[in-house]
Amino acid sequence: MSNRQCPPEVRSGRLKKAIDFLASADAIGIIVETREGTESYLQLCILAGIAAADVICCAKLGHHNHGEDHNAAVSLLRSIDSASAKNLNVLFQMKIRSGYGHKSSGADDKKRAGRAATALVEVARKYG
Repeated sequence: MSNRQCPPEVRSGRLKKAIDFLASADAIGIIVETREGTESYLQLCILAGIAAADVICCAKLGHHNHGEDHNAAVSLLRSIDSASAKNLNVLFQMKIRSGYGHKSSGADDKKRAGRAATALVEVARKYG
C-alpha cells in the first residue's frame, strides 16, 4: 500500500478539488439530460469521490492512499468508515467500466455515481 502524508494544505486542497469536481459534474448533469455526456459526468463524480476519500483519510489517519491500487484505497477508507468505502468502491467499479470499457453508461449509472460522489463529498466537508 502506498500512502502519502497529509499536511493541512493537502487536505484543504483535496477538499477544494472534491467540491469543484462535484459541482462540475452537477453542471454537466443539468445540461445533459440524455445519455450523451454521461461518461463525462461519471468521470467527474469519480474524481470528486477520490478527492473526498483522500480528505476523510487525511483527517482521520494523517495520510491517504496514493497509487493505482483501488482495493488498497477502499480498504484504507473502510478502516474509518464502511459506508464511505462502499461509495468509493462503487465509483472505482464505474471508473473501470466507463473509462476502459466500450459500452456507454446509462441513467442508472449516472444516478449511482451522483449519489456515491455526493455522499463522499458530504462526509469530507465535515472533516475539511
